[in-house]
Amino acid sequence: MSLPRPVFVTGALLGGALVAWIVTYQRMHGMDAGPGTDLGGLGWYLGLWVTMMAAMMLPSVAPMVLVFARISRDRERRGRAFVPTWVFLAGYLAAWTAYGLAAYGVFRALRWAVGGSPDWHGAGAWIAGGAVLAAGVYQLTPLKQVCLRHCRGPVHFVLHGWRDGRVGALRMGVEHGAFCVGCCWGLMLALFALGVMSLTWMGVIAAVIFAQKVLPAGDRLVPLFAAAFIGLGLWVVLAPATVPGLNT
Repeated sequence: MSLPRPVFVTGALLGGALVAWIVTYQRMHGMDAGPGTDLGGLGWYLGLWVTMMAAMMLPSVAPMVLVFARISRDRERRGRAFVPTWVFLAGYLAAWTAYGLAAYGVFRALRWAVGGSPDWHGAGAWIAGGAVLAAGVYQLTPLKQVCLRHCRGPVHFVLHGWRDGRVGALRMGVEHGAFCVGCCWGLMLALFALGVMSLTWMGVIAAVIFAQKVLPAGDRLVPLFAAAFIGLGLWVVLAPATVPGLNT
């Protein structure tokens, strides 16, 4: 007896996220050197980044993927060409891959500008704390609210932005991914600032993203998260050695 399709898609997403978390743990365990952790070569970093995004983002993108899969199946019943859900997901992850490449370039430029990893007794605490504080302030901006509303309302996007064929599905995935990047880039900036190789901070940021995008009152939690990140940013600037989970 085959599983109902929503159950199958949900199971595949959560199973994929679990596998990604396991792979991420195996590759990152013991590598956290705090803010300024070296990202390694571009190829190694890119493979790890995509795996991290699968682990962190698949649970929160599940509502959108379920809507896409249902409409794609309904269109197939009406005689239209069926588009596999993985094509949409590939576009979505491509958007986050582009963000990861941009972040890698900024990271390398910053290390070059300061002559290596920022010193915690010098500019390091100011750079990391400033990035976390900026992430908190961004939570309160109109652009954040627009992107979050898009992420929390998948039906409107799929019904009014549907594109036929695999290329169309890929474009839809990229477009939704771009909104997701617009919603969450500040939180990812905080992750880089706190230690991108830290499994602890990775889990914290993933939980915040899931809460904002999926929980029924997630949009109402945004000001609370904003205040928390602003406070954390100031804490990192003023007393980084006392921040729990921060490897200084």
